[in-house]
Amino acid sequence: MQVLKKYWLAIVIAVLLVISGGMIYVKLHPKELPSNLVEGTGRMDGDLINLNIKYPGRIGKIFVDDGMSVTKGMVIAILKSKEFEAQFAQLDAQIDAQEKQLKAKQIEANIADTTIPLLLKTAKEQIKSAKASQKSLQKNILIQKDVLAQAKRDFKRAKKLHKTKSIDQAKFELYELKLKTETNKLKALKEQLKQTQSAIALAKIGLSDATASQQKLLSIKANIEALKDSIVALEASKTQVKATIDEMTLHSSVDGITVEKIANEGEVIGAGMPVATLLDPHSLYLKIFIDTIQNGKVKLGDKAVIFLDAYPNHPIEAKVIRIAQKAEFTPKEVSVRSDRIQRVFAVHLKPLKVDPLLKLGIPAIGVVSLDGKGLPTSLNEIPVL
Repeated sequence: MQVLKKYWLAIVIAVLLVISGGMIYVKLHPKELPSNLVEGTGRMDGDLINLNIKYPGRIGKIFVDDGMSVTKGMVIAILKSKEFEAQFAQLDAQIDAQEKQLKAKQIEANIADTTIPLLLKTAKEQIKSAKASQKSLQKNILIQKDVLAQAKRDFKRAKKLHKTKSIDQAKFELYELKLKTETNKLKALKEQLKQTQSAIALAKIGLSDATASQQKLLSIKANIEALKDSIVALEASKTQVKATIDEMTLHSSVDGITVEKIANEGEVIGAGMPVATLLDPHSLYLKIFIDTIQNGKVKLGDKAVIFLDAYPNHPIEAKVIRIAQKAEFTPKEVSVRSDRIQRVFAVHLKPLKVDPLLKLGIPAIGVVSLDGKGLPTSLNEIPVL
């Protein structure tokens, strides 16, 4: 004990010398990365999705905030536009009016379809019947004229015989009566012929009216088709306005995170302006930079792991999905193996599955295996850059 008290200062100095010597050795002989591994640092990046509004409007409601999780199909914001709503109501009213007019025209056409053929048939039958009567009357008139001519000859002979007292007064009167009777019959037949001719003329007018009505029916049917086309056009316009109104409701296209809420309730925004920015976690990747010496060795699809400083013992499996084809000057925040290296290539490492620890912009370390073997399971296994 006395010895320790006497030489404690020398012991402390010796211990410090051993520690400093060890540190100097480690510094002069740093841990080297195996030849099949390539290491790089960078930050997590990803494909941002700007939810833009297609048509101008006022934000009535917004349902997200910065950092909020969203699911695919979730309503992000609802915009209002009285102009589009008024257009939709107007088109709806026009369609209703056109449909009522179409219904009335269809009823009119159905009635005409029933009555017009009957009118045509009746008029044609009337003309046919009247012409048959006309023909019969004309024939009877010819016969009656012959009968009347004979009655006139008989009356003329009877008149001569009556003067010579060859026939008595009674028989003479019979010949006279027959002449009057046959004359009246002829007059009656001629009157019937006139009536038949009038009936034919009326039937022809009826046929003409029925034919005109048939043309009117064709016009009604043409109007019906025009109304149908008009309704189809109005329905298309209504669908267009409805689609516009639907576009005023923004839905999330991914299961992801709200990176930024850009607009607020009550604001009027123009077409094409963003309402919110989303991030799909599946699109996250680590962008590291590899020097020109190592670039030729790395291939697309190479296995890799990603480490976060806060979780050094939590390797996140990944693979190489992109290798830049053009070199760039070394960014200031990127450490390289040698100061003489001035140009590097960007390499993207994509996690094989979504990891909740990964966030946009967070710094991370990526290690690529050139042969698919020997990937570290902890940051302690690789040298510090």
